[in-house]
Amino acid sequence: MRDILGMTAHIQPMNRIQQAFQQDKKLLNIYFTAGYPRLDDTVPILRALAEAGADLIEIGMPFSDPLADGPVIQASSTVALHNGMNMRVLFGQLTDIRATVPDTPILLMGYLNPVMQFGVENFCREAAAAGVDGVILPDLPLDDYVAEYQDIFRRHNLRPVFLITPQTAPERIRRIDELTESFLYLVSGPGTTGSGAVQAEGVQDAYFQRIEAMKLRNPRLVGFGISDKKSFDNACQYAEGAIIGSALIRTLEGAEDAPAAAASFVSSVIK
Repeated sequence: MRDILGMTAHIQPMNRIQQAFQQDKKLLNIYFTAGYPRLDDTVPILRALAEAGADLIEIGMPFSDPLADGPVIQASSTVALHNGMNMRVLFGQLTDIRATVPDTPILLMGYLNPVMQFGVENFCREAAAAGVDGVILPDLPLDDYVAEYQDIFRRHNLRPVFLITPQTAPERIRRIDELTESFLYLVSGPGTTGSGAVQAEGVQDAYFQRIEAMKLRNPRLVGFGISDKKSFDNACQYAEGAIIGSALIRTLEGAEDAPAAAASFVSSVIK
């Protein structure tokens, strides 16, 4: 196989993300913010989500200046930062997570600035040691990834996930597909996370049909605007599954028992 640069493509060993997509079901990828609502809630919520049946779990790395996060996730990040959450604390919390969550894929979602401050090599090493499978950095340019970071990610068997929007040009979609060894994150429409519901017709229909017609090699998950079982099921018409974030964060806000609330939310979506 030849990659887009004309070099022999690097084939990595299968990891948990790819194994998840071998299931004969629509996958629920659930997002929550590390250190929210309380600093020590990260691991209990993660375990509760996995036990309740989430197929993939994204842990948000709070950042003060996010680009793609809507107001709900932004507010949760502000609380988490005030609680004392940072990269070092997060990796410390995740040290033994694979002892109790052995199989569920875990991804870190955040922004490039904190990762660069931590050191990309250090970040990848710590993430891999903690059992993290993938990373979503919406502001990571493709060219920079290929030139500067691809070898580092591969060395630690971390799978980057790139976002595709209705405005993404076909040639860029093809390039993202070539660079991906996990799944394609299909943003359902314009705006930020939690900004609206996925519709079943019109512009979005044409967008998803256009993606389907491209016969891309990677599986797809739909994100942004998915909030409950109805919108999850609707999004799954167009992909192998869907991603929910803001709706869970709303559920966790003010919950007396955050892990129990998280588990109940997952059950309400996949029941």
